[in-house]
Amino acid sequence: MEVVTIEKRTFSYICERFTEFAKRVESLCSTHTQKVENWLDSQEVCLLLGFSKRTLQYYRSSGRLAYSQIGSKIYYKSSDIERIITDSETRNQSPKQTTPYEKN
Repeated sequence: MEVVTIEKRTFSYICERFTEFAKRVESLCSTHTQKVENWLDSQEVCLLLGFSKRTLQYYRSSGRLAYSQIGSKIYYKSSDIERIITDSETRNQSPKQTTPYEKN
């Protein structure tokens, strides 16, 4: 084993720089881990929405639902699925236009 000797002030400088580097890495990691989102595969989405595989494919091809593909596996952001559910609930709760019944 080889022993290397350095001056105390050089060692202190290296320690300070390493501490700054460690703080920067920790800051970057905490910033990026907050943006990580849960992804769901096609089977999970079909179960959540009550869709068939074909309906899910229609949502993809019509642009209603964004997706990412890795190899042959397709993934969806959980926020996009929540948006589909919210949109569906909003449409179901909106008052329907009915025509008044007229007696002859």
